[in-house]
Amino acid sequence: MRRPTRPAAVLCAVAATATALSPSAATAAAPPAAAIAFGPCPASVPAPAPPARVECGTLSVPLDHARPDGPQLSIAVSRVRATGTPAERRGVLLVNPGGPGGSGLPYAVTKRAKLPERVRRAYDVVGFDPRGTGRSAPADCGAMGGLFAAPAPDPVPRDRSAEREHLASLRSLAGDCAAGAGPALPHLSTEETARDMDAIRAALGEGRTGFLGVSYGSYLGAAYAALFPQRVGPMVLDSVVGPEDWYAFDLRQAGALLRQRATLLEWLAAHHERFGLGSTAGAVRGAYERVRAGLAARPVDGFGPAEFDRAVYRALGRTERWAPLGDGLRTYLRDGTVGGLRPAAPFDGPDSRTYEAANRTVKCADGPGPAPGRVVADLRRLRRLDPLPVLTGIEASACAYWHHRPHSRTRLGSPAAPPVLLVASQHDPVTPVEGARAMQRVLPGSRLVTLENDYSHGVFASRGNACVDDAVAAYLVDGTVPGGDLRCQGPGLPEIP
Repeated sequence: MRRPTRPAAVLCAVAATATALSPSAATAAAPPAAAIAFGPCPASVPAPAPPARVECGTLSVPLDHARPDGPQLSIAVSRVRATGTPAERRGVLLVNPGGPGGSGLPYAVTKRAKLPERVRRAYDVVGFDPRGTGRSAPADCGAMGGLFAAPAPDPVPRDRSAEREHLASLRSLAGDCAAGAGPALPHLSTEETARDMDAIRAALGEGRTGFLGVSYGSYLGAAYAALFPQRVGPMVLDSVVGPEDWYAFDLRQAGALLRQRATLLEWLAAHHERFGLGSTAGAVRGAYERVRAGLAARPVDGFGPAEFDRAVYRALGRTERWAPLGDGLRTYLRDGTVGGLRPAAPFDGPDSRTYEAANRTVKCADGPGPAPGRVVADLRRLRRLDPLPVLTGIEASACAYWHHRPHSRTRLGSPAAPPVLLVASQHDPVTPVEGARAMQRVLPGSRLVTLENDYSHGVFASRGNACVDDAVAAYLVDGTVPGGDLRCQGPGLPEIP
């Protein structure tokens, strides 16, 4: 049951959530901070390896940048300074881990630890929680139309009655987010977040900012380039979301996930001696269907078909998760337990709730949503492609009932921006490589580094590929823009651990 006072109090509640980093509440108008007062970080931010150290602070920004004297909110910021000499320093590198909905405050430490040493020596690595996430006015959509029920209903509607129930759940989710966000609903957007990034740049005293954005972070970086092309420093967009509306992207991802699942089933069949699920892709598909059907008929401790599909969705994105998924399928078929399939972090935990709420509010603030009839038509089309599609990532379907209707999509890219480096995995199912190729067209002069024969999401300082990492490091540190697009050889299908 919704609390009737929630919308009116949303700005106060949003500001209060950030008090672990700042005691001020953001209910009254205040001018943007001129600088960030850095100090100790919350416990959620790990310490980097010595001699580096991390520091945290907050920056006050307008809820609506078109009304700079209006209500404010606090953006949580983290920084690990460059460890090289002054002559080696190249400036600041803002980093974003993706989402939308991902917390970026720890990312200054966790991503920096994987960066090539010369990049760590050259840049102050700066993370931040985008508005609506982590400690930056976290979004709260309450029950989200029953999204966190365990077990949740089967997410694949198979008849008209199930389709109506699916649409009703989307309508309820949209209503819960409108109640939770109140007047902030239109402003939890990528464009407003890009303007927050520029406020961070100014507060740090930098004329330009470097940027490393992964997945949704690539979309955010392209939005920043559209708004502030003259302030773009070296910019790396990894695992690129294409310049399209979120619903179209979600559908393209759903198709790529089907192709990736077919590859996974073939791989499991090739390693029948390890997984025992069948020696052909068809046999493994049969085992997969038996697991899902069994969980639909009799969920295990709150783990049913929706929870199973979420586990599959997660596993398809990184090849190191394929073997654990295969082991989990085998274990369930052997003894009916789901410990090998259930993720370690609970889906209904506070971090997950914030992520899911921020994900929908950002996607639906970034542009017009689909009509309900189109949602149903696309569900049917996906079921014609495969009777068991993985629909977990089609989050923008909720925008069909969103209470705020944006008039246009977020602008991405600019011909005035300096050359940007795009990075992609050839067979990434989460952000298919076609998105990177399309992004090149709105970022003239950009170059694409493709990790061929690779099947995972996230490439630079993630896959351990020297060809990719050296090219990106040379771009960030030396300003070396490849003469053309670059192809690096990937590892292929995973080995059995």
